[in-house]
Amino acid sequence: MNSDFVKLAIAPIGWTNDDMPELGDENSFQQCISEMALAGFKGSEIGSKYPRSPALLKPALELRGLQICNAWFSTFFADGRREQTVEEFKQTLEFLHSMGAKVIGCSEQSGSIQGLPQPVYGEKIIFNDLQWQRVAEGYNLIAELAAEKGMSVCLHHHMGTGIQTPAEIDRFMEVVSHNVFLLYDTGHVYASELTQQAVVNVLEKHLARIRHVHLKDCRDEVLRQVKDKQQSFMTGVRQGMFTVPGDGVIDFAPVFELLDKSGYRGWMVVEAEQDPSKANPLEYALKARKFIRDQTGL
Repeated sequence: MNSDFVKLAIAPIGWTNDDMPELGDENSFQQCISEMALAGFKGSEIGSKYPRSPALLKPALELRGLQICNAWFSTFFADGRREQTVEEFKQTLEFLHSMGAKVIGCSEQSGSIQGLPQPVYGEKIIFNDLQWQRVAEGYNLIAELAAEKGMSVCLHHHMGTGIQTPAEIDRFMEVVSHNVFLLYDTGHVYASELTQQAVVNVLEKHLARIRHVHLKDCRDEVLRQVKDKQQSFMTGVRQGMFTVPGDGVIDFAPVFELLDKSGYRGWMVVEAEQDPSKANPLEYALKARKFIRDQTGL
């Protein structure tokens, strides 16, 4: 792959989990970004321990040769919370813009079960036509706001949400305008369908509108245990259903090949939430970096 087009980042969720702060609570912000740089990455997404002041955050990152490339943002358009969502979006957008990021990764969290104790492979929300209309109108609006700053809104499809499956991703991409893009996450596609083919199909279908990539691998035996035992998403994360690229069952060769042939320009981000007490963050960051170098030449 062409290093002039593609840059590599890693998410802080391997060090500290924002949804379960007790996972990695002992790992500091300084340790996190130092180990990211030590492992050979050039970028990071925003974590809960990161200063929200550019005056504090920028120097700490620049010392280590790191850039901010994205941050998670939760939307609640399907629930009818448009005004609140847009106002909070503007604040996050302003912060990311000041940090030089070009994308903002948004997840529609209306009715999400990802943080609840119920089975992640159980009953999840299915949006009705009105909810889809609200989502489309909301995302079209925030995409316009982002475009004014030269940035792109990317939908982060996610387990336990109303936009999880390939069919739901397809519908989202159909109902929104063409200046709304996709954050493609290998792990969440695989976890949703439990097939390698789904990982390739979603990428092939939406390649032209992918502006950000999350590289996440899956441990098949843990996913199937989570499904069979009707466990929650958070339980699955604790047990290690996700891991770094090259450490699970996903074949990344066709993923890298498709991205390369399409001329993809943007960040590829290792984002593999695990329990740091079981999966040492630096060890797994180094493992991911070596795998990507071996596979892509980056």
